[in-house]
Amino acid sequence: MDKRFKTSAIIENDSYSLRFLYKNPLGRFLLKIMIQPPLTKVAGAYLNSFFSKGMINTFIKKNELQMADYLPTKYTSFNHFFMREIKPEKRPVPQEETDLAAPCDGKVTVYSIDKQSTFKVKHSEYNLIELLDSTDLTNEWQGGCAVIFRLTPDDYHHYYFIDEGNITGHQKIAGIFHTVQPIATHTEPVFSRNSREVTVIETKHFGKIAQIEVGALMVGKIKNVKNSGSCQRFEKKGWFEFGGSTVILLFQKNQVKIDPEIWANTENNFETIVKFGQVVGQKRGGTL
Repeated sequence: MDKRFKTSAIIENDSYSLRFLYKNPLGRFLLKIMIQPPLTKVAGAYLNSFFSKGMINTFIKKNELQMADYLPTKYTSFNHFFMREIKPEKRPVPQEETDLAAPCDGKVTVYSIDKQSTFKVKHSEYNLIELLDSTDLTNEWQGGCAVIFRLTPDDYHHYYFIDEGNITGHQKIAGIFHTVQPIATHTEPVFSRNSREVTVIETKHFGKIAQIEVGALMVGKIKNVKNSGSCQRFEKKGWFEFGGSTVILLFQKNQVKIDPEIWANTENNFETIVKFGQVVGQKRGGTL
């Protein structure tokens, strides 16, 4: 097997605080308060303020960030730092247009979309109708696949369009912010309750796709810069503010061929570690 990718096991590696919030009765009571909109707005205001700058150095050390990879910037808040821009040469992109490149950094899994419109994320099964908030859209992806990019704090938190095309639909779906860490997916239908945005795109090489951004606990804000019109390959689509984040790509039947190593890793309970621009598949009929 081609060993171009690094992997990480899909395991429980949750902090004491998360176990308390999701497993302890008092913790669950506090969580209900924490995820209410007024409190998330307060948290967001703090993270956007000058006072949050003190969090930056601790975050860099804890997550072992290579700050030399990012454009030098004088950060005005923690969120400003979290949305840091990477140097273009640190994320090279493929020139072959039929190559499917990752839209963002992340830990990747891939699943077939069956007749019941469900697939598994972090040991839990999710219904596409809940995810997309649309029965009509759900029917269009039967026989296709879902490619899931789970971003962690050490990742670059901007995401991009994977191909040139036309945006034919965009929907914001309000939800309750929950962490995307594994412990939460055992107790809450995380991806069907989190705030998310669904963009439907008619692409040049990969057919009709849906790109979904998912917010997470506390702030988890999604910042899309383009919701209509045409898009270009590797044009910036948006970014996440602080909070665990996920990007999901849905492909229709017989449109793409995802790298066999990613399929094998998922089947063996591993996530595949990729960076924005790294080739993860090809247009169906390619040579991967």
